[in-house]
Amino acid sequence: MAEKYTVAQLSVETVLGYIKSGEIAIPEIQRPFVWKAKQVRDLIDSLYTGYPTGYLIISQNPDMKLKDGSLSVGKKIMIDGQQRTTALMTAIVGLEVLNEDYDKKRIKIAFNPLVPADSEEERFQVLDNAIMKDKVWIDDIATLFKDDFDSFSFVTEYVQLNADKKLKANEINKAIMDLLKIKQRQIGVITLDKDLSIDEVTEIFIRINSQGAKLNQSDFVMSKIASNECYGGNMLRKAIDYFSHLALQPNWFSEMCKDTDYVKSDFYKRMEWLKDDDEDILDVSYSDILRIAFMYKFARGKMKDLASLLSGRDFEARDYKENIAEQSFKTLTDGVYDFMNKYHYKNFILTIKSAGFVSKKLISSTMTIDFAYTLYLLLNSTKELPSNEIDRYVKKWFVLSVLTSRYSGSPETRMDADLRAIRDKGFIRFFNEVEQAELSNVFWNVGLVQKLESSIVTSPFFSVFIASQINSSDDSLFEKGSKINDLVTILGDIHHIFPKAYLIKNGIKDKTKYNQIANFIYFDTQVNKEVSDDAPCDYFTKAMTACADGKAAYGNIKNTNELISNMNGNCIPSGIEKMTYVDYSTFLEKRRKLMAEKIHKYYDAL
Repeated sequence: MAEKYTVAQLSVETVLGYIKSGEIAIPEIQRPFVWKAKQVRDLIDSLYTGYPTGYLIISQNPDMKLKDGSLSVGKKIMIDGQQRTTALMTAIVGLEVLNEDYDKKRIKIAFNPLVPADSEEERFQVLDNAIMKDKVWIDDIATLFKDDFDSFSFVTEYVQLNADKKLKANEINKAIMDLLKIKQRQIGVITLDKDLSIDEVTEIFIRINSQGAKLNQSDFVMSKIASNECYGGNMLRKAIDYFSHLALQPNWFSEMCKDTDYVKSDFYKRMEWLKDDDEDILDVSYSDILRIAFMYKFARGKMKDLASLLSGRDFEARDYKENIAEQSFKTLTDGVYDFMNKYHYKNFILTIKSAGFVSKKLISSTMTIDFAYTLYLLLNSTKELPSNEIDRYVKKWFVLSVLTSRYSGSPETRMDADLRAIRDKGFIRFFNEVEQAELSNVFWNVGLVQKLESSIVTSPFFSVFIASQINSSDDSLFEKGSKINDLVTILGDIHHIFPKAYLIKNGIKDKTKYNQIANFIYFDTQVNKEVSDDAPCDYFTKAMTACADGKAAYGNIKNTNELISNMNGNCIPSGIEKMTYVDYSTFLEKRRKLMAEKIHKYYDAL
């Protein structure tokens, strides 16, 4: 089998030259420069001492057929080694890097030429105030690597500055010449065969680890986007990256505005509103934006297909064409524009919230909400449904997807199939078929009840139950006016109906038993303190007795009918006022059925 790559040794100077000239593109992919300053220092020290620094991996975009029939040679892209080369660019060339706070900063590495080459003493340090005050340290090694660097003048000045140490100019000069040899140090470069398919390059890319974090297909797509200036990919990459950062930190807006080129772009105008947005339901990552825009505009669910399309892949002819790449960039850009649209974004969030999902802690699946937003954009663009029906169907699809774990397992495959089915059948027919197949009476009466047999508090099925309570405007137990909505979003905590300490005291010590989600409830904190570790038979009897006398034992409900209604809203089984730890299993079975019934009614009413 033929090798799929070649290996070469190139000097640091050659690699940096290729990058500065644009022969090798370092795409500003998904994340800013994530190395700590200490890691930059360690890299410089390793090069100085001649230690190996790992391989760089270079890929080449496939050659594309131009409109005149000729071939365009694909640009070389660095797909692994970006952190190392960026470290060299800031430490040696003197360029600013974008840090994790999205600030542009230099990382300056100081050098002490008085430290012998065989010494264990640190000869390199990250520049700080203490080092700046110490005259033996050269503040910034980038000064020495400039093309116009004059070693004679520099050494003469350095010796005079440290006259009290009676330094020898030839020894200082030798130390500096040893440092400058870094430019000739060899770095291993693996160049992937240009005939490799996009799928093969993607697979190689996502197998590479960078700083211990596995790269994914979205990262690869971002590298493809960022390296393409011809069709505006570099600005599109910024838009995706900046939007995802602003969604998390709106106060970063002033920093973004320092990018004057971006401020002049259409993207800036379309996302300026985000600076005043404080919603956190849809705190999207760059992957979410890419995925939603891609699925919405291309009716495909597999990110590797987007990488192929941006490279100009003609799936039928099995070659690469410039017009396909150009159109793919335009289509994706249009999708990102629609994603960023203030009306779409905010109205979709309102749609999800109106279904009861008022907090991001109730949303357990990123893929599920990504598809829901995709569906929202699709339905608004196709006009298959009246505008007043779109929100209702998006809500129902979102809840259906959560209840059936539709996008867990192999989500891209499922989303790809769903998008094709929607395109071929229309959404209503597709929806009706899925609903009939997935949400049968067996599901509601048996399947969902079984799914509620869990001790995982973040269970999506428990989240849907809480959403159903919020949707119904239910009050917390023993309270009138203290809404579940408020407890979820502001200050409430989940507590046990059968208190944990009470169950443990009576021999039920298995965490998976006493932490069953059917035993969880949102209690007002003060009510929970008053209930303490009492048995349900005790505190429910006390509550009922007090209400019969027009009083409140806990909370503020003083009427028996109101108490019964309140208990029903929280799916408390009848007869609980007689239950002890002996009845705990019976209680769980009854409450699971009540919770499933409530979820069923909630779904039907959406």
